[in-house]
Amino acid sequence: MLNQISDLASYMDTLGREARQASRVLASAATAQKNRALEAIAEELDKSREVLAAENGKDLRAGAEKGLEAALLDRLELTPGRIDSMIEGLRQIAALPDPIGEVFDMKYLPSGIQVGRMRVPLGVVGIIYESRPNVTADAAALCLKSGNAAVLRGGSEAYNSNQAIAAAIHDGLQQADLPRAAVQVVATTDRAAVGEMITMPESIDVIIPRGGKGLIERISRDARVPVIKHLDGICHVYIDDQADPDKAFAVALNAKTQRYGTCNTMETLLVAQGIAEASLAALVPALKEKGVELRGCERTRDIVAECRPATEADWDTEYLAPILSIRVVEGLDQAIAHINRHGSQHTDAIVTENYTRARRFLTEVDSSSVMVNASTRFADGFEYGLGAEIGISTDKFHARGPVGLEGLTSVKFIVLGDGHIRS
Repeated sequence: MLNQISDLASYMDTLGREARQASRVLASAATAQKNRALEAIAEELDKSREVLAAENGKDLRAGAEKGLEAALLDRLELTPGRIDSMIEGLRQIAALPDPIGEVFDMKYLPSGIQVGRMRVPLGVVGIIYESRPNVTADAAALCLKSGNAAVLRGGSEAYNSNQAIAAAIHDGLQQADLPRAAVQVVATTDRAAVGEMITMPESIDVIIPRGGKGLIERISRDARVPVIKHLDGICHVYIDDQADPDKAFAVALNAKTQRYGTCNTMETLLVAQGIAEASLAALVPALKEKGVELRGCERTRDIVAECRPATEADWDTEYLAPILSIRVVEGLDQAIAHINRHGSQHTDAIVTENYTRARRFLTEVDSSSVMVNASTRFADGFEYGLGAEIGISTDKFHARGPVGLEGLTSVKFIVLGDGHIRS
């Protein structure tokens, strides 16, 4: 393992310059060539199952010795099913339309010129992530298809797994006559490599962090490279007093209990006072059966005696655990106000049969995904038909929501003339 590099700054500078050169090759690569690389990488991963399992085993043993929590070890493990998912993800991305080179909004202007826009790659994308080694394959595939070179810095706990995946990626790139430097996995566990990456604007065009709040806050604070990020997933479901009870039950239960440790899991349930007693009478037993701890406002505790008091901090907390805050609100106005004050602009949903209220919720809730009669767990690149995602952005520039292929592109204006000159 290359744990330490004597001259880290020089190593990172070389890596960045090679990525920049590779990005120019990728920007002009044909769709068929990129797809050939993706298919070849999928085949190499399939052939490398034993190597992947062995290298992942090293990481799992080291993690257990260091006392990593069971949830982190679970995220770290490359099961046969997760290897299958990596391979399938590569093939799905290969099947997606290539966004690069798309020309749109072409129109003639009074001067006689035609003006439009063309979709182009961002250039070099730096991705910093923790735990899940499958991100290495997903990120590489999305960057490759969108014509971007990738510099990937995975967590030290997944070093061996990430390097094994990188070897398969490099073999696949070589088979498609694309440069190995198109996808580079930083070959050191030295945390200073992150500091170098986020201060290399001459080599890296954008940084995408995927990890805990501390990591993302540090990168947002210190980066000299633009960052696409989200800090929290404080997601809400509001049950309106004109909601269908069966829909409300299904949506709220799924949004909280389908999976606890994800950024699109509901953390706060808002219930209109006119339907609160009936709605909570049905929902609370199901939540308790799933082992969910309930924390509620005073009106909630009048209805649910065993509910713990919610503090002001609870409304601003992403639990990532079987804990749910519940607030009874007067109606839609108070629900929207609560979400816009305490939410993280990630994903929020309303359950209602009232079209006007649904439209108001969609318009007035300032989040990257806003839903009507659907679980917040759908806020995901795959579920949105993007094939996969590099992450979910709660920023407003340059991408918002799940970031798929199109989110990894920019646009430039193109002008077509026939000897036109400006008078």
